[in-house]
Amino acid sequence: MTTAIVAGTDPDGLGEALETEGATVVRVSGIASADSLGEAGIEDADLFVLTDMDDATAISVAKELNPDVRVVTYAYDSLPEFATAQADLAIDPNLLAVDVVAEELV
Repeated sequence: MTTAIVAGTDPDGLGEALETEGATVVRVSGIASADSLGEAGIEDADLFVLTDMDDATAISVAKELNPDVRVVTYAYDSLPEFATAQADLAIDPNLLAVDVVAEELV
């Protein structure tokens, strides 16, 4: 079973779509910091989904805590250049619907 940590406001409902596909979803409310990601279980997570590019520094934190976690961004804003090397997949919601993304990720 896939365990996903979802950080950000998730306006399109990717977290819910992941749950529909059978993933266990843990949400990080507020800023995704080392503490909040640790509390969410990032060390054992399969997937880290970020839906707010203002919090892109969380990508490096997630990778530091779990080098094997797949990092996916699902946001209308562009991924900042400093985070592109650590993100596994950056998806624009205008291009792929949440149900399609969730099906592929799980």
